[in-house]
Amino acid sequence: MSGSCSAAEETAGSRQRLQVKVNEYKENQNIDFVSPRPVHTTVLGKTAKVCLVPFSLSNYKADQLKCPKSLLDKNSNNEVLCKKSKKTEVKKNCRRILTPKMEATSSKAESTLQKSSLDVHTESNTQGHKSTSDTVLLSVDMESTQDGDSDEDTTPGLDDFSGLSPYERKRLKNISENANFFASLQLSESAARLREMIKKRQPPESKRKKPKKRENEIGCRRSMRLLKVDPSGVSLPTTPAQPTILVADENPLLPPGPLEMTPENQDDNSELFKGFLQTWAEVSKTSSKNAEKGLSSIKSYKASLSGMVISENTVNKVTKGPIFAIAIHPSETRTLVAAGAKSGQVGLWDLSHQPKEDGIYVFQPHSQPVSCLYFSPANPAHILSLSYDGTLRCGDFSRAVFDEVYRDERSSFSSFDFLAEDASSLVVGHWDGSLSLVDRRTPGTSYEKLISSSLRKIRTVHVHPVHRQYFITAGLRDVHIYDARRLTPKGNQPLISLTEHTKSLASAYFSPLTGNRVVTTCADCKLRIFDSSCISSQIPLLTTIRHNTITGRWLTRFRAVWDPKQEDCVIVGSMAHPRRVEIFHETGKQVHSFLGGECLVSVCSINAMHPTRYILAGGNSSGRIHVFMN
Repeated sequence: MSGSCSAAEETAGSRQRLQVKVNEYKENQNIDFVSPRPVHTTVLGKTAKVCLVPFSLSNYKADQLKCPKSLLDKNSNNEVLCKKSKKTEVKKNCRRILTPKMEATSSKAESTLQKSSLDVHTESNTQGHKSTSDTVLLSVDMESTQDGDSDEDTTPGLDDFSGLSPYERKRLKNISENANFFASLQLSESAARLREMIKKRQPPESKRKKPKKRENEIGCRRSMRLLKVDPSGVSLPTTPAQPTILVADENPLLPPGPLEMTPENQDDNSELFKGFLQTWAEVSKTSSKNAEKGLSSIKSYKASLSGMVISENTVNKVTKGPIFAIAIHPSETRTLVAAGAKSGQVGLWDLSHQPKEDGIYVFQPHSQPVSCLYFSPANPAHILSLSYDGTLRCGDFSRAVFDEVYRDERSSFSSFDFLAEDASSLVVGHWDGSLSLVDRRTPGTSYEKLISSSLRKIRTVHVHPVHRQYFITAGLRDVHIYDARRLTPKGNQPLISLTEHTKSLASAYFSPLTGNRVVTTCADCKLRIFDSSCISSQIPLLTTIRHNTITGRWLTRFRAVWDPKQEDCVIVGSMAHPRRVEIFHETGKQVHSFLGGECLVSVCSINAMHPTRYILAGGNSSGRIHVFMN
């Protein structure tokens, strides 16, 4: 009895409190109100989500507010009463409140729905005074846990309160149905807003409008010749199309056989050219004073070098394009210099002529670069030139003709030297690593023997000055010495290999008098001198000279050569400023530097020294020759 009495007293107290709240609402019937935030009520450990919609108190009476208010009071104060309700009835009530569309909504859609309801709630706050049809809606969506709870653990519904009257239950049911309708309406509105936001974020496609072409429109001013109209306005007759001429090769090979010695820069019928040819033909053979005299002391050698100077009269442009080879005539009375150019030209310069332009004659015996040039040791009136185009020619000044000594159109030549002292036999190096033995005494322009060396590429070939059966070749990174008597068409192994070089080689030469030394020029900025006095299985390295040999792609590569008068000294160009030509002793010490001041402002990559006189000629990459002389 005491329990029932206490329950009746609590019910009466709750109704009395509700009546007080209703009186407060009656006083504020004409005031619009917007709930600032949703109310979350926790019942039996479950979370209820409440979606609020704009409402107005002017459309409701006092008894209409009794249901939601008593509902809120019982949710907050009468938790014991909610626990006594039947679980099966709770399940039916929840299913009746929740529509099928809301049950299928994921947790992510529920959060979106809450956000959209708050947006509508805020917008209606500014228009609350004008709206007269707003209603109070409460929608409670109970979430079930995802850890395997059964259907019997469902939280009690909103209308499961035994203390409510039938009228209050009916009003609560209507409110729940209206809440479901407006919730679905708000979901569709939020989806429409999302679509609008996506459309706004996509940048509009900007299509450039093409200008409309107007017929018979005259554009910018054009010449009447291009319009094919004469000055009077009459159209010109159409000219027949000319057949296109196909160029087979930029540098076609010159025809085989002898070529006339015709200068390109002078008149071949002039008296000057005839006198020039006669001078070169009458030059006597070189004497053997350099071989009998022997080496000079370094002190006297330096004194002689210091007396060599350069002037404007000893600098002149001889060929077109970079100079790849240079040679000095061994004459004791006249100074004659020859140069081979990249353009295939061979230029001859007689320095005794004044003005100096009259002493220069340029010929075109080749179609590709001239890489090697020598005066014949047996007849200095003959000059032999070798080219990349696969030809070796001999210029005979007595007959004014370039004879063809050796021709191989399938190959490209890189260097050659005389195997015999009378220049009757030659050894020719090919860029593909092959070697040819040529005998000038036999008829024809073919080789005597074609040899396959162990090198993939040959840059220079040089014959030993004393033991002429030996010759040295510079390849990519190795230097090989061969015996011409033991060469076979296939499988030739060198007698000696010098493998101390780490980068590509430019040249390798024996010393001119005894052949006891070998000098090599390498791209690792080092000049190396080897002891070749005893040709055996090994040739020791004597000296390494640090020297900048990096000329780049636009300058001709340096090639260090021996001085024919002083075989223990080498001559090489320099990249240092001011521009110079340097001489080094075999011990690595610098002997002399040729400085030309304003007369020498370029790099002399290729240099040659007169065999008996103190005359030095250096060629640069523009076809200019610089001569230092006493």
